[in-house]
Amino acid sequence: MLPTLRFSLRELAWAWLAATALSGAPSTLWALLTGGDIGEATWAAGAMLLPADSPRPWLFAAAALVHGSVSAFWTLVGGALLPRRHTALWAVVMAVAIGLLDLRVIAPALFPSVAALTFWPQMADHLMWGACLGLPLQLMARSRPP
Repeated sequence: MLPTLRFSLRELAWAWLAATALSGAPSTLWALLTGGDIGEATWAAGAMLLPADSPRPWLFAAAALVHGSVSAFWTLVGGALLPRRHTALWAVVMAVAIGLLDLRVIAPALFPSVAALTFWPQMADHLMWGACLGLPLQLMARSRPP
């Protein structure tokens, strides 16, 4: 049996869109500031589905599929678990747990290109994801009639 969602699918879709679209900003900004490759995390995500030496457009498409799908999964988990009060705070807490699971457990075991990325910019992306998921959910829940 599937758990009951605490937010509507419409609310979750808007929050997923915000989180998915904006969550890469911290690592991208870090790469710009440090002279790194702004596509490094994208190519690593694409290498979760394709060989790392695949053409860049293919890696980009694979990364979009991976990122969108993984984000949708965690959005649905959040939709079932996050409380309707202080949602933004709890979404960031959830994102820390997801980040530790992703970056310290799953990536080293299964995805070496992701594990090779610098930890803190990737964790910052996870925190951004949590904030961009939780804040819209919190704001939409407040504006909904009781």
